[in-house]
Amino acid sequence: MPGRPTVSFELFPPRGNDLEGVWGRMMRMAEAAPDRFTVTYGASGASREGSEQLIRRLQASTSIPVLAHVTCVASPRQEVRERVERLMGEGVTDFLALRGDPPADAELQHTADEIPSSVELVRLIRQVQAERGIPYVTVAVAAYPSGRHYGPGEFAALAEKQEAGADSAITQVFYDAEAYAHLVAKAREAGVTIPIVPGILPLTDRSRLRRLFDLTGVAVPATLDALLATEDEDVRLRRGVDATLALLDRVLAVGAPGVHLYTFNRDHPALDVLAHLRERGLHNPAYLATHKV
Repeated sequence: MPGRPTVSFELFPPRGNDLEGVWGRMMRMAEAAPDRFTVTYGASGASREGSEQLIRRLQASTSIPVLAHVTCVASPRQEVRERVERLMGEGVTDFLALRGDPPADAELQHTADEIPSSVELVRLIRQVQAERGIPYVTVAVAAYPSGRHYGPGEFAALAEKQEAGADSAITQVFYDAEAYAHLVAKAREAGVTIPIVPGILPLTDRSRLRRLFDLTGVAVPATLDALLATEDEDVRLRRGVDATLALLDRVLAVGAPGVHLYTFNRDHPALDVLAHLRERGLHNPAYLATHKV
């Protein structure tokens, strides 16, 4: 990674794959020149097709590298391989390898020949890279500072992913910089040397934070919940952005190599975070080449 903090924006295919409704926001984020976009990929359903459509459109409309999420739960191995091959064939060289959450329909939770773990998925991506003779491919994996996926085995799991060929990790959401610092310290003790990038959600939407608790088990701090408990939307947005920037400053202070923003396709909080970084002198050279700041 560069010697400055990197910034990535996570996007997702909109419901019904109606890109026109959110494309303007995505282009505003693109104009700010983050280091890369990442595009999510659901474990099942229409978002799979929409993910590749969004990747192609971003590639055609911007010069920003796109990292493609790949999941393996509830998917036949050959189907996952074909997706990786297709993306590499279309010029994608950055991947996030995730096991993925199982679909809601219990009958579809598993297939007989699905890839059992993100470790095996990393190996598959590296295998396809070797077969195609592509010299440079990056593979990121998930890390968990807290929540229901966090546990004593997390550090050994990260080490195993690194051994399989992962060269960076992105964390799930968290609200305490100490949780991130603890994860990094314990991972280093376990022999993990790859960069571990904090995944940060702009803390502006109280209902979304509560829904994420249901999905991830990461509890919303009572102080943050109270801070956002106002009917004044402008006040709530400002408080949430300020809380996000404070968390960002704390993770950078403990050595984070950059930040990954879960934007939920909302441009304003993400751009506020990027502006804050640049105000501190953490500039993106590509942006400076074409803009006055």
